[in-house]
Amino acid sequence: MGRIKNYINGKWTESKSKETFRSINPANKEEVIGIVSRSGREDVDEAVKAAREAYEGWRLTPAPRRGEILFRAAEILLKNKGALGSMVTREMGKVLSEGLGDVQEAIDMGYYMAGEGRRLSGETVPSELANKDMKSVRVPIGVFGLITPWNFPVAIPSWKIFPALICGNTVVFKPSSDTSGCAAKFVEALVGAGLPKGVLNLIHGPGGEIGEYLVSHPGVDAISFTGSSDTGKRLEAICGAIHRIIVTEMGGKNAIIVMDDANLDLAVEGGIWGGFGTTGQRCTATSRIVVHKRVYRTFTEKFKAAASHLRLGDGLQKETDVGPIINESQFKKILKYIDVGKKEGAKLILGGKVYPKGNCSKGYFIEPTIFSEVTPEMRIAQEEIFGPVVSLIRAEDLRDAIRIVNGISYGLSSAIYTQDVNSSAIAERDLESGIVYINASTIGAEIQLPFGGIKHSGYGRKEAGGRGGALDTYSRWKVIYRDFSGKLQKAQIDK
Repeated sequence: MGRIKNYINGKWTESKSKETFRSINPANKEEVIGIVSRSGREDVDEAVKAAREAYEGWRLTPAPRRGEILFRAAEILLKNKGALGSMVTREMGKVLSEGLGDVQEAIDMGYYMAGEGRRLSGETVPSELANKDMKSVRVPIGVFGLITPWNFPVAIPSWKIFPALICGNTVVFKPSSDTSGCAAKFVEALVGAGLPKGVLNLIHGPGGEIGEYLVSHPGVDAISFTGSSDTGKRLEAICGAIHRIIVTEMGGKNAIIVMDDANLDLAVEGGIWGGFGTTGQRCTATSRIVVHKRVYRTFTEKFKAAASHLRLGDGLQKETDVGPIINESQFKKILKYIDVGKKEGAKLILGGKVYPKGNCSKGYFIEPTIFSEVTPEMRIAQEEIFGPVVSLIRAEDLRDAIRIVNGISYGLSSAIYTQDVNSSAIAERDLESGIVYINASTIGAEIQLPFGGIKHSGYGRKEAGGRGGALDTYSRWKVIYRDFSGKLQKAQIDK
């Protein structure tokens, strides 16, 4: 890509400091994707100012017209899906089919939110008084600061930017430094669709420096953040102190329950996809599998055998099943957790090592790793690892399995494999997570329903979806009472 610049007030521009950093391919550290402008506080100030100045005109642009721009952006993404999907794979590392899926999710969200431009519905309800009507309408919040992670470098920005724009907000977008190139390409689609200057602004740089400054900036009205729990809690504290709206999507320690009546082959497939898809680098990844004691040994053997056939390598190669870890710090963190699991007494039955074979020696590759005989209180069963590490835990029965799944500080996604309708009903009622899957893995949410967790997995409103999700996140309700009686009427008093 060459230079990856900021986009502020309708112009692609270098940072004020002229400082840069590199975006690299995690499958091959020698390949530089691009040289990225490193923003500072002055760049944030300029971006916020541009968004503030553009807000009034964008707010007053009819929502159907805003929707037409989003529709055109989705069309541009569709036209360039192949190239952008490859870019996702090169910069983030996920295999090409997942890179293309990442882009497709953004396309879907673009079309979906474009349609909301002709809905954005509120309510009209009857009054108890004559000659009076009442309604609620959605109105924008203002300038949104949007901070996104590296694991879905096109999809997650689309979850935030498309609904923010359709609701009439303007945006300052701060993506992960690891995937700056994908962020720039996504913004290019909206620019190409005719988005007015200042409505969407892009700044690159370290979250600890400019991300926190953006969150506390006096010109910003609200924040949406997706990333680690530690960072999210710190940002929540900042916003709480200044009475600012914030929505956070954070970590998970997601689990699949496998009952003794489950289709074990199907459950194994779900565990492999959930545990090792995207190299385990999803907030909804399957980090734990809680297996009924009657089928624990059989499931363990089948799961180990299936995982042992996974092929590591560059995600652009057709034969690759599992790509690299995103960067060196995450690479070291995962290896540290594998060592923790060993010291805790869990039984390492597969993987657990750096994968140095062939071209993988140039990237951040760790073997798919499975621990058996894990107990619920172990750190590897409690803390988010965010890598290709799965813990197998034995359960006595359904009640015990649900207790184990719920016994953590997170509550994002959970799943159960069973052929008993009563067991599935109990699980969907009692599992403490924002998302529950029946006979499917912990990953695979669709954009037309809200996405998000409870407990330490998230705070505030949800992503995606319509009512109850993104529209409620990126707009606020205004209630309007109109009295056309020509006299003073007192609700709850007049007869």
